[in-house]
Parts: sequence; C-alpha cells; structure tokens
Amino acid sequence: FCLMAAPGKVAAFRLPPLPTIGEIIKLFRLKALKQLSQNFLLDLRLTDKIVKQAGELKNAHVCEVGPGPGGITRSILSAGVEQLLLIEKDARFIPGLQMLSEAAPGKVHIVHGDILTYKIEKAFPKHLKKNWEDEPPDIHIIGNLPFSVSTPLIIKWLENVSKRDGPFFYGRTRMTLTFQKEVGERLTANPGSHQRSRLSIMAQHLCTVENCFVIPGQAFVPKPEVDVAVVHFTPLVQPKIQQPFELVEKVVQSVFQFRRKYCFRGIETLFPENGRLKRTEQLMMTADVDPTLRPFQLSMSQFRNLCNAYRKMCDEDPGLFVFNYREELRQKKMTRNLPGSTGQPEQTEEENQL
Repeated sequence: FCLMAAPGKVAAFRLPPLPTIGEIIKLFRLKALKQLSQNFLLDLRLTDKIVKQAGELKNAHVCEVGPGPGGITRSILSAGVEQLLLIEKDARFIPGLQMLSEAAPGKVHIVHGDILTYKIEKAFPKHLKKNWEDEPPDIHIIGNLPFSVSTPLIIKWLENVSKRDGPFFYGRTRMTLTFQKEVGERLTANPGSHQRSRLSIMAQHLCTVENCFVIPGQAFVPKPEVDVAVVHFTPLVQPKIQQPFELVEKVVQSVFQFRRKYCFRGIETLFPENGRLKRTEQLMMTADVDPTLRPFQLSMSQFRNLCNAYRKMCDEDPGLFVFNYREELRQKKMTRNLPGSTGQPEQTEEENQL
C-alpha cells in the first residue's frame, strides 16, 4: 500500500457520520472476552485525551495495537494522521475496522495478526527513518493493551529500544500505551517507592517514562476490577546503563528476587554456590553499593555500577553469565530426592520464595 503523502494536502480530515462505537458493538455482536482481558473504551472524549498524550499527530504515521471496536482509532484519524496501521489479533473486530477504513480512504491499513510476532520494522516508509541522536521520527505507537499482554509486550519493546530494532529501527519512536494502574505506577516509580520494581529500572534506564493520567475502571465495558493508567515513553539518546539488555535484565531480576530482603541476597543468585559469598562481596565492593539497602531503595546509578561490575566479572569468567540459580536449585533438589540420599527433602526458604 502506498504511504506517500499527497502534495499540497492542507484540509483538515474529518470522518463522515458513522455508527457509534456502542452501535458497532451491537451491529457485529462483539463481546469482550474475559480470557483475553479485553475492555472496550466507548467514551470518545477519553479516547481523544489518550491520543492527545501522543503529541502532534498531523501528517504522522501511527501504529495502533489492538484497536478492538475502533474507539481510539477514530480519535487517531480525527487528529489528521497521514497513515494508520491497525494490528488486531481478534478476527471479530476486522469488519468494524474495515468500515472505518472505508470512511478514511487510503489512510488505513489493517493487519490481522499478533503484535508480538509482527515485523513492524518493515511497516513504514524508509524515508521516515531518523538517526538515533536526532529528534524522534514522525512515527507513533498507540494502544489500549489487554492486561494479559501489556507487560510482556513492553519488555519486548524495551529490548527493541536497547537494540534499536523493531519499531525503533526508524529512530526513537514514541509510544502511548495503557496499563493496569499498578503497572503504570511501577513503570514510573522512583527510588524508595514500594512500587519500585524490575519494570521501573528496565523502562527508566532506556526511556523517559511519563504517567499521563488515570482512567477509572467504570469508563470501560466491561468494567475491569482496576483503574487504567496511560503511560507515554520516549526512548533516551543514551541509556542510563550502557550494557547489553540481557545483562541488565539478569542483574535487575536477581536484585528484585528477594525484594523484602537486603539487596545482597538477590545479588548472591548471580553466582554458583562455590565461591558465592566471596564473589558477592567483590561485586558489592566494586559497585560501591551498601549491601544492606533494600532493592527498591537502589538508585539508577547504583544499578549501573552493579551492571558494570558484573560485566567485568563476566568478561574475566565467560561461563559466569550463563549460570542459572534456579537450575542449580533444581539440581540440588533432585540430588536430595535420590534414593539413599541423606539430604533434607524440605524446601529451603529461597526455593519457597522463587
């Protein structure tokens, strides 16, 4: 499909009269599926408000994830976008989206597919691509995400930010997405906040993350048990931790494994049992991190120091990075349960927590 802008196009785009989102839902007998954690947003004032958080969309290229019955889709089209790519996994919504596509000739491209596997790096014209150091490209990702997919999807996209591929092949593509309110709070939590988590560090070391506003649950159909946060992401020119994504994720995950304990307890899980204490002390000293801080108290610079120190240790011992603490626990448990074993069959406290 052609994505080139028509020359001299200045008139504001207006959708023709269409059935309301409620009427679309009745017309195509659409029903939100609980197992897919679907919730429809019918209030166009709220969908307009979400789209406004994305920034200036006039003549922009937008990818909407999971448009469903098309409420946010209408608001995006009304903002005067050049092209809108809709990626919808649920085939029941396609006829309603096609009605919107016909109302905006040449602007909408519908993909019946899964955003987790769709090759978005091929979706937009090459001329939109910007250098990473430049201003963000005129490409936006917007989505009212089902709760079941929101966390795995943002982790996947953060990895794409780190590697500058996927949607970020074009540069520092901005994202405006919905999450459960609690997840939104984790994404933006500061050091010392009890909401501070793995998600806080992974998002904030790669992006500027802004918790824009909260939509009460009763605005959705069916009403979810939680409120919904709208979160805006802009990738940073320089990540705050300049190490590979997999290494940062391993260190951060390890630290937060025992979030109520001192941080050194999680750090210990980076190392095999043989020499664990000594190597943990070495890492904490090199990183200059107080081992008696709780995980949620650590600053971004402390996480950076931990990652840099761990990277140095991995460079000196190439087998270290592939060590898996859970696998070591599993092997120990199997050994304890062998016939004739004198080991204790009870689970350790660490096994219970993990």
